[in-house]
Amino acid sequence: MTSKRKATEKSADNKPLGQIATIPMAKSVKATKKTVKKQDDTHNKSTQKKKHSKTKKSLKKSVYQSELERLQLELVKMQEWVKYAGLKVVVIFEGRDAAGKGGVIKRISECLNPRGCRIVALGKPTDREKTQWYFQRYVNQLPAAGEIVLFDRSWYNRAGVERVMGFCTHNEYTEFMRTCPEFEHMLQRSGIILVKYWFSVSDKEQEKRFQDRIKDPAKRWKLSPMDLEARACWVEYSKAKDDMFAMTDTTSSPWYVVDADDKKRARLNCISHLLTLIPYEELPYEPIMLPKRQGAIHYQRPPKETQRMVPNKY
Repeated sequence: MTSKRKATEKSADNKPLGQIATIPMAKSVKATKKTVKKQDDTHNKSTQKKKHSKTKKSLKKSVYQSELERLQLELVKMQEWVKYAGLKVVVIFEGRDAAGKGGVIKRISECLNPRGCRIVALGKPTDREKTQWYFQRYVNQLPAAGEIVLFDRSWYNRAGVERVMGFCTHNEYTEFMRTCPEFEHMLQRSGIILVKYWFSVSDKEQEKRFQDRIKDPAKRWKLSPMDLEARACWVEYSKAKDDMFAMTDTTSSPWYVVDADDKKRARLNCISHLLTLIPYEELPYEPIMLPKRQGAIHYQRPPKETQRMVPNKY
């Protein structure tokens, strides 16, 4: 044993027991704190990276447009098959105000033949309709063979706005919740393909869209007094939605939830999903031959001066 080592051991032996134990422990705790802090910093950075990676980048306009056009072409093929096969299709779009229901309905319908695709957005019931069977005014809008009907809100008003705002009695509400699954099963047994979508939007995103509507004169009409009242009853609507799902999300008639905070992605996701639920085949394309136009025999077009022409301002 060297003299240096002996001196160290002697020095240690001469110290009180508490002091010997305390000094190394203090150093150990300090070192441990540094290690823990370093691990926490590493964990936080890793968590931030994960959160950042989960945040999807904004969809490029060119990518969105090209994919939308591709899906709309498939919608045209689907409609042609619906007409050919005599199918009857009902698609329900529900969700909070400003969730994007109207936007996706527009993108679905704008490329389809309006003779075979209808949009139904009923207002509040008339005094006469209030005395009818609740589902009666919706039954009048159901499709015939070869038709597609898109409901911008539906009979589920009773489970949502009517319950929250007190537009129906408790007995009327409970009766609806009890009979709604039976009603939908009856529609399906009659041959109707029923699809139900719920557009889910966060409170922050809804706030942003409401503010956009307030600032934009072209969109201000979209914000109704009822929308503002509904905004104040956010939690009550959440409870109503949860109860609605519990009673009407059945195996044969399920609810499909669309993450709607990103409008463009929500539209593409919804249309893409809808195409998987309606069986269709691409019909063979028959070339169209334009007939020869009739010649101007014994006909002379009247001069424009004799007609009321719209001014060419542009």
